[in-house]
Formats: sequence, structure tokens, C-alpha cells
Amino acid sequence: MSSKLSDQASRGFANASSYDTYRPSYPTEAVDALLARLQVKGVEDAQIVDLGAGTGKFSQMLAARNEKYDIVAVEPHEEMRKEMEAKNLGGVRVMKGDAYNIPVESQSADTVVAAQKKRFATDEALEEIYRVLIPDNAPKTWEPRTKWEATLKDIMWSYDDQQPRFRHEAWRKVFEKQLSSTPFTIQAADPLFSLPIGEDSVEFTHWLRPEAIWERFRSLSQIAVLEHEELGGVKDRALAAMGASDVERNGNGELPLHGRVVYAWTSSVPGAPIKEGG
Repeated sequence: MSSKLSDQASRGFANASSYDTYRPSYPTEAVDALLARLQVKGVEDAQIVDLGAGTGKFSQMLAARNEKYDIVAVEPHEEMRKEMEAKNLGGVRVMKGDAYNIPVESQSADTVVAAQKKRFATDEALEEIYRVLIPDNAPKTWEPRTKWEATLKDIMWSYDDQQPRFRHEAWRKVFEKQLSSTPFTIQAADPLFSLPIGEDSVEFTHWLRPEAIWERFRSLSQIAVLEHEELGGVKDRALAAMGASDVERNGNGELPLHGRVVYAWTSSVPGAPIKEGG
């Protein structure tokens, strides 16, 4: 598909200043919810591509947040780009491009957003968006908000006891297998449970003293089985991370422990499934 800007768009958006003045912005609650769904809420320095950024209304909201995002605002219309550049938004790089030519390296963007750009939903555009996104090989079940939490995550993940956990996605694959098939089998053409699985999450913060955080961390099964010097070494490393000079504390000496509860749902589908057969 041609990436040339249509004559209608060229003329219709020529008065970029008027567009920026009178077009509405976006509700903060909607932006917050979207970033949470995209798993970049609270993730410092995440690279976000704002596709078809216009005069920068959405980029401006991203730039105002505390995460200090690396924002690449991509816009094909010259006048719109000039209007956006005049805002001098911190952390925003304004670049010429469109959904078919995104001027960033392959597998470099944490996420791509396109506000009011349903026309980008073409096969060619999706292929280009896919090209620039970082492969999501590891589900982001817990994205650390602080350096000390990242240290605890590294410790936890270094002790792999080969047990299935939420982050391994084995539970999801059980549902997805309902629709699997091979040349020799027909399996569950009518699945037992509806797909796709609904999913959402709620973030939380608990303020706890370092020793209480350690006891909570020690209750994880892969840590709980450690003994003697190995356990002591893990404890020393965890407490050292929590004791760093740049760690946030409240008046009671408590640290903010961040987390996210992920919940999923489905429903049973009436009727008996087709059995496996040859």
C-alpha cells in the first residue's frame, strides 16, 4: 500500500494550529488504563512509538508522566509536525513517517500507540508495527518499579525449580489447546471454555519494613527450600538492595513494595466437544 499522504489529509490538516487548539485531548483515566494494559505503566524509560502523532496531543500526555518515556512521535504531515515541534516536549523525538515506514530500528519499541488511527489497521501496517516491537518472549507478570525490586526479581528468577508458574503461561496453553489440530486429529472443534480468555489486572503498593519484605520473599517456594550459607547469602543480597541510599522510605522506615494482581476469566460453552479421532 502506498505511504503517500492523501490529498484530503494534506489539505484537511493544513491548519495545524487550529487543529491543536480545538481538537480535544484524552481523559487521564483512559491514558492510564491503556498504559497499564500495554504493561508500560510505571516502567521508566520505556520506548513508546506514537504513530500518527498529529500535533502531539497524546505524546504531550505521555511526556507529562513520571515514567520519563522515550517517545518517538511519528507523523507524515509537515504542518502537524511543525506544530508539535514548537511545543518542545521533553523526551519526545518528532520524526517523519507513517504506519508503513516507522523510522525506528527493528525490535526496539516497548509498545506502539495509535490514537484515533483505525485506518492503520491494514496487513501492511501491522507487519511494520510488528517489526519495530520488542519480542514479548517473557510475559511481564511483574515489572519492577525500583532497583531493589529488580534485584529481588533477579534472585527469584535465578532459582528455577522447574515448577510451572504464572509467568510460564502453561495455564493459558491448556485453554488454547482446545482449538489445536493436526492432520491426524480433530480436537475440540467445540471448546469446553470460551476463548479468548478475558484478562485484567490491578496494581497495588504495600509499605513494609525490610525484614517484613524479606520474610514475604522467603516464603516463595524456590527460596524457602534454601538452607544455611546459600539462604544467608540470598538474604544479605536482598537486604543490601533494600538498604541502598537511594531507596524510598517513609517516616516509619517502610519501603513501597509494588505489585500487580492479574485475574483472568472464561465461561463454559454448552454442548459436547468433538472427540479426538483419526
